[in-house]
Amino acid sequence: MLTDISPKLPMRDKSATREYYINKLGFQEFGNTDFDHYLMLQKDHIQIHFFEFRELDPKENYGQVYIRTDDIDTFYQSLLDNKTDIHPNGHLQIKPWGQKEFALLDPDNNLLTFGQSMQ
Repeated sequence: MLTDISPKLPMRDKSATREYYINKLGFQEFGNTDFDHYLMLQKDHIQIHFFEFRELDPKENYGQVYIRTDDIDTFYQSLLDNKTDIHPNGHLQIKPWGQKEFALLDPDNNLLTFGQSMQ
């Protein structure tokens, strides 16, 4: 039986990725070992893992994660209060498929879309 998923996204610079997710999005680092080319972060009940890919061209990165939330308005406002950049085409809105969503691009152009069911 499947119980969880932890997406693995590319990162060029571990310290930049760590800083963005911890200071801008409120994640925490976890794990009992700091691996040179790998980073594991968590927030609430989700984890995202990152692997080093120094040669990554952010303009050619199509990494994407869809993250569900049960309080999108509060989370969105907390990001605005923290001066986190929202994707230019991804401001908070209700989509035709019944989800309230917004999107961000991390420092490596991984697209993070956050959504909450409106049904």
